[in-house]
Amino acid sequence: MLSAIFIDRPRLAIVIAVLITLAGLISLTVIPVAQFPDIVPPQVSVSASYPGASADVLERTVAQPIEAQVNGVDNMLYMTSTSGADGSYNLTVSFDVGTDADINTVNVQNRVALAEPKLPREVTQQGLTVKKRSSSLLQVVTLYSPDGSRDALFLNNYAIINVLDVLSRIRGVGEARLFGQLNYSMRIWYNTDALTALDLTPNDIITAIQAQNVQAAVGRIGAQPMPEDQQIQVNVQTLGRLTDVKQFENIVLRANTDGSVVRLRDVARVELGGQSLDTTSALDGAPAATIGIFQAPGTNAVAAAKAVHAKLDQLKQRFPSGVDYQMSFDTSQFVTETVHEVLWTLAEAFVLVALVVFLFLGSGRATIIPIVVVPVALIGTTAALLAIGFSINTISMFAMILSIGIVVDDAIVVVENVERVMRETRLPPKEATKQAMREIQAPIIAITLVLLSVFVPVGFVPGITGKLYAQFAVTVSVAMLISALNALTLSPALCALLLRPEHGRKPGLLGRVMGFIGRGIDKTSDGYARVVTRLVRMAILSLLVVGAFGAGAWYLNTVTPGGFLPEEDQGVFFLEMKLPPGASVSRTKEVAEKLRGVVKDIPSVASVTSIVGRSFIDGIAEPNAGFLVLLLKPFDQRTGPGMSVFGIIQEVMTRTATMRDAILIPINLPPIIGLGTAGGFQYELEDLLGRSPAEIGSVARGLIVKANQTPGLT
Repeated sequence: MLSAIFIDRPRLAIVIAVLITLAGLISLTVIPVAQFPDIVPPQVSVSASYPGASADVLERTVAQPIEAQVNGVDNMLYMTSTSGADGSYNLTVSFDVGTDADINTVNVQNRVALAEPKLPREVTQQGLTVKKRSSSLLQVVTLYSPDGSRDALFLNNYAIINVLDVLSRIRGVGEARLFGQLNYSMRIWYNTDALTALDLTPNDIITAIQAQNVQAAVGRIGAQPMPEDQQIQVNVQTLGRLTDVKQFENIVLRANTDGSVVRLRDVARVELGGQSLDTTSALDGAPAATIGIFQAPGTNAVAAAKAVHAKLDQLKQRFPSGVDYQMSFDTSQFVTETVHEVLWTLAEAFVLVALVVFLFLGSGRATIIPIVVVPVALIGTTAALLAIGFSINTISMFAMILSIGIVVDDAIVVVENVERVMRETRLPPKEATKQAMREIQAPIIAITLVLLSVFVPVGFVPGITGKLYAQFAVTVSVAMLISALNALTLSPALCALLLRPEHGRKPGLLGRVMGFIGRGIDKTSDGYARVVTRLVRMAILSLLVVGAFGAGAWYLNTVTPGGFLPEEDQGVFFLEMKLPPGASVSRTKEVAEKLRGVVKDIPSVASVTSIVGRSFIDGIAEPNAGFLVLLLKPFDQRTGPGMSVFGIIQEVMTRTATMRDAILIPINLPPIIGLGTAGGFQYELEDLLGRSPAEIGSVARGLIVKANQTPGLT
């Protein structure tokens, strides 16, 4: 008998349990921590730029050649692309969950290379970017000037030069992306009247800049072959690329026959400014630079967020005067709060189980055994999760909470049977334990196999939902296997060491209380036995009761609203605004400031970050679009009615009901960050008949009208 080995050698059972516990504790220090399992499909993005092209031209000349080649790449699920009116093109290719993002990137790169000869020369000169993309937005960092001494141009370029690269190197950060491209650039504002008077064109300015803003290889003086008596060799250096406004102003556009020259300053104004002013950001109305931190797949969200905070605090020591930062959005706070609540629930469940075991067994010695065995199974499970590549999240921790009630049963079965054998046979603990294990060793294995037959198939459910079920099934199954191992090794060893034949007879008040509880349990058990005995004789009644419960479960399943995952209050939400087509960035900025003034006074709102010139839903630069990031106060400061994110969204919509400047769309975060841009679902309207964008837009507007009339849609 297997258990006899460990009953005679309890140290061996204890060593095995210690090794399992140590493996689990070590795994806890390195295993990723997240809100949910990593079920976001890996993505690869392709971006290009066609200066001066419209969205329609981009779609015909850039999107179609690239997507014709990329379509059908290995392991691809689907791809979506956006062609912006600013000449920007972005293609996002989503792949099967679990595929290698680096291999996916190489495959897409090879396909894009096949399309490059068909692209316009202006596009290939700008260059195409192919890189793996993380859609899990972890944090939003905002650089701002508390005293107003720094403008948006300085803040954005300080972030580009000193902050972006540092944050990108942090372990767990997939990408640090700046919302808006205010890179330092030399802006040339030419005077059309002056150009006409001098018979010049804008192309003449471009040609002159390209010809004179170069790093020329002039050569060397004194280099071989030279006479043997040559003693000096010098590399000749020229001015090279131009770096300041004055140098650009002195560019020669034309040399006249009379010896005079026309310089750039004669026909244009030169200034150092931002590369693109189409997208700007602000924090509480003040200019700012906004950085999005995206999490790398399969990493520890909490650890990555802490590392970002620590690095920013370190960088803050070197910030110039008048510059500070604020964390406008941080998903790790919600993850931390969620994990903390689940841990508290896990502790409560463990305490309740220990209390119930003590009341039923009536002995402190007997209670010690389940209390020791349960943590071994739960902690050891984390080692298996790490080995498989899973994380600690709400799903796995919920499975551990459920597992407490399962794994404690194995220990209770062993303890109760040993007590029964000692009571009936008067054998000493060691011999009684051996006899008891002969009786229940096979049932313990059988019970474990039966439970595994229930949970293991759940791990093979296909699709994204199946990925959630898989982690739940693996957690419960591993906990049960470790529990079964403990029931055959550690539990009998502890029974032989701790139990005593007379341990149940307690004198004094405790003995009377435990006796009263024991008699109550016995009466309940006897009553249950009598009911079962009667039901066995009336099998038809039992079948009717089971059928009624089955019918009730089916009915409730049909009438209960279904969904993927419920939306939650994650401490922040977005407010998308869409102005009429053709609205300028200045007009959009004015509406954003007006909207900020409306929502900033809501008591539960901590700060408002506005991004103008970019659509959060479409993910592209649009002059008539923008969005606000409303950071809410901590959860412990929002405990009153209407202070959840849902109540605040309702209040925002009530306050802005009279605004007719733009269409406002409140966006709560999706339950799983990276799986979509908002809660709810996303509908894609496809055109399979070659209609024009105007016709598709008309159909989409009709669809929206019908959807708004549908009950249940918000």
